[in-house]
Amino acid sequence: MPNKKRRALADPSRLSPFDKDDKQFIQAIIETPRGSRNKFAFDPDQQIFELKKVLPAGMTFPYDFGFVPSTRADDGDPIDVLVWMEEPVDVGCLVKCRLVGVIEGEQEEAKTGRTVRNDRLLAIERANHEYAEIKDVEDFDRDLIKELEEFFVNYHKLDDNKYRVLTCKGRDRALKLLKKALL
Repeated sequence: MPNKKRRALADPSRLSPFDKDDKQFIQAIIETPRGSRNKFAFDPDQQIFELKKVLPAGMTFPYDFGFVPSTRADDGDPIDVLVWMEEPVDVGCLVKCRLVGVIEGEQEEAKTGRTVRNDRLLAIERANHEYAEIKDVEDFDRDLIKELEEFFVNYHKLDDNKYRVLTCKGRDRALKLLKKALL
């Protein structure tokens, strides 16, 4: 098949944002597994997951990190989601989960000086046992949420960008932001 364009993967960014069997659950595509120093991102043009950066020694992603397909957030990318589950999953894995909240934030890009919203949805994997009792962000220990907020501030500092947490809200606000981001 010379000169024929071949696709590496099906485009996970075009899947449904909601579970087809139970609309209470969203679908998340994991880009970066919990505990990883490597930050991966799906490149829709090449249709493959790409290594974007390596975090410094001692800094890892605290939970599985990815995006909700068929969405576009204010920063132009699919809306981000942080997923709690017992074990990390591989890059590109589809995870069905329930929303419990959102960290609303804005980031100022060092190169352009432009400020954009960059919210992070918070979700619990559907079959999770360890966090089964978490129904809303208020059910988490407040110190845990503060640590997550600081992670994102420090993560953005690595690229000389500024990230400012605006607020942390519950499930209803997360669902509203998700619906606003639907394509």
